[in-house]
Amino acid sequence: MRRKIVAGNWKMNTLLQDGKDLAEAVKKKAGQGLPENVTLILAPPFTHLAGIKQILPDNIGLAAQNCASENSGAFTGEVSAAMVASTGAEYVIIGHSERRLYNKETDAELNKKLKLALSAGLSPIFCCGENLHEREKGIHSEVVRKQIELGLADISEEEFKNIIIAYEPVWAIGTGQTATPDQAQDMHRFIRIQLEGMYGSKTAGDTTILYGGSCNPSNAGVLFANSDVDGGLIGGASLKADDFLAIANSF
Repeated sequence: MRRKIVAGNWKMNTLLQDGKDLAEAVKKKAGQGLPENVTLILAPPFTHLAGIKQILPDNIGLAAQNCASENSGAFTGEVSAAMVASTGAEYVIIGHSERRLYNKETDAELNKKLKLALSAGLSPIFCCGENLHEREKGIHSEVVRKQIELGLADISEEEFKNIIIAYEPVWAIGTGQTATPDQAQDMHRFIRIQLEGMYGSKTAGDTTILYGGSCNPSNAGVLFANSDVDGGLIGGASLKADDFLAIANSF
């Protein structure tokens, strides 16, 4: 059975103490019970990682929102994958649409980040997805196929087994719009088919693919009911413990 995951991407929100308080609230509510086979992951800002690691129980994962494309050196302001791992984090988000857009991250750069993250023992959450213009032009499948092929270039099947995929319809992030359940399922299935071609049907079938795009307690249930949607990469709704846990309990 594929692992079901609900990951909360806090983005550039919360001061350190606020983040600790939120992590404590998530820990308390998660302790009241979660559906079987559901894993929670929190992705706070870099500044919070080590402190929040001390709060979280073993069954709640910790992720960084990014890592550098270099291992060390004169790169002021960057944080390497090895540095992320040293905080106790187990996961890292790579290729989020906001970083692709605002930081001009390329597929080749993201491929380097994936390899460094894997070398550091982290499990990457690799994001892919199309913007509104690409969706309206009908090239969304081609865009996502290219992101997957280039992003995962030269990553072996054994390495890939440590990667989680997140599909982000960019036009639905922070807009209040959400892909319909059919649109989400169609793209998740398309992604799984691409992975089958690259790594075989068993590995593709075992891969967790998350939906990320204005997922909230009111729509999570219908999205997660799709056979190829294995959870969510949650933005704004992850900043409220009640909403975040309600999404997890949508399974």
